[in-house]
Formats: sequence, structure tokens, C-alpha cells
Amino acid sequence: MGKCSLSGDPSCDLIIVFETLLAAFGSQNWWPAEGPEEMIIGALLTQNTTWKNVEKALVNLRLDQQLSFSAIAVTPLTELQERIKPSGYFRQKSERLKALAIAVVDIGGLSQLARKATPDLRAWFLVLKGIGPETADSILLYAFNRPLFVIDTYTLRVCKRHNWLLAGVGYAEAQSFFIDKLPTDSALFNEFHALLVQIGKNFCRPNRPLCKKCPLNRFQI
Repeated sequence: MGKCSLSGDPSCDLIIVFETLLAAFGSQNWWPAEGPEEMIIGALLTQNTTWKNVEKALVNLRLDQQLSFSAIAVTPLTELQERIKPSGYFRQKSERLKALAIAVVDIGGLSQLARKATPDLRAWFLVLKGIGPETADSILLYAFNRPLFVIDTYTLRVCKRHNWLLAGVGYAEAQSFFIDKLPTDSALFNEFHALLVQIGKNFCRPNRPLCKKCPLNRFQI
């Protein structure tokens, strides 16, 4: 019951997996941000660092009233670098964050972006330097409420260790695995992704995974 693989039973019910995770961890209330702008800024800053470090950078921006695209667009790079330094790679991230802010301001703000169809909105973000599929899909899911399942390192690790995904499966195929087997529901995708991150952090660790104690242990094939 509840077991599934990418090439296995097409009736595989990932909802059982979701309900098991929800019972174990409860609702995650993601994304931890005060509005879409903060969420998008945080999504860019969280690359290659922990959320704890991103929070420090966000606090700096908030205290200096620079936690908005309009403010970031006109902030000198040297100042921006100082504000976001806790997030790491601050020179690279400051350039990318400023470019994103200018692009958002030039198009007329998030309200204008929200009018785009999901494929067009995703494509708009993907052309910006430093925004790949994972970051773009996180932005679309959490800031624009679009039903795209985010695939990250945690999700891939959990899926491959349970043989739900074959070794070597890439981002698009992994994303299709979830989207094809679940109702098209952004709230469900939001919660499911956040719960998989919890499993990845607390049990399905890169080294010394806690398989016997893991809530998903019974789903191992």
C-alpha cells in the first residue's frame, strides 16, 4: 500500500505519502515571508545557503527600508552587498537581485507580471541571470500561486532513495512525476514540497540517513 515508482503502478497514490508526512510534521505554512516581494527576494538569496542566513539579510534590508524591488533597483551595489552579506556570495547575489528588481520595476511591478499565463511567467523569470527552474518554480508557486511542483535536492534524494524516481532523472521528469500523479492544486503542491524538505533535512540526510525512524519508511520498495 502506498508504494510507487516512476515506471511502476500508474495508480500509485502520492496522496498517501502526503498524508503520512502531514501527520508527522503538520502544516508548514510556507513560504516564510511577509508578502510576494519578500518571498521572491528570499528565493534568490537562499541559493547555496541556509534560510537562517537569508533571514539575517532580509532583516538588514527591512531595517534600511530596502526590502522592495523599487528600493533595491535604486540602491548602489556596494550598499546592497553590505545588506545581504549574511546570505553569502553577496557580490554575485547583489548583482542578480538588482537586475531582477530593475526588471520587475520596468515591467510595471508584480501586478503586471501576475497577468501573464503560467508558461510565459515562468519563461520571463528563467531569462534572468541566476534564476533556474527550481528558483523560478518556487517563485511561481509561492508568490503567484501557480500549480508547479518544486523539485529541489531534498525532494530528489527522498524520491530516489525510495525508488520512486530512477537514477539520473532530471528536473523536468521529476516534476512531471508529481504533477501527473496529483490533483492540480497549488496549495497541495506548496504543502507537499515543504513537507518533503522536512523529511530531507531531518531523516533523509546525505550521510547517515535515519531510515528506521523515518515516517516514510513503510513506503520503501
